[in-house]
Amino acid sequence: MSILQAIILGVVQGLTELLPISSSAHLYLIPWVLKWTESATFNEAFEAFDVALHAGTLLAIVLFFFKDWIKLIVRRI
Repeated sequence: MSILQAIILGVVQGLTELLPISSSAHLYLIPWVLKWTESATFNEAFEAFDVALHAGTLLAIVLFFFKDWIKLIVRRI
């Protein structure tokens, strides 16, 4: 997988994750449309990169809403 492919997939993930549509589907459709799936090098790296993108998204959401969650927890106590 090239750096350009990784950047494009990262941007797609970032733009589609919080929409009420599947960001995972986009991560499979974009490489298919752009014919990246014909490359063995891309296919070897894609599964791990897909997981890393979702983990990064989870971390970003946790960090972004951390103060709000702390406020909600403190109110309950």
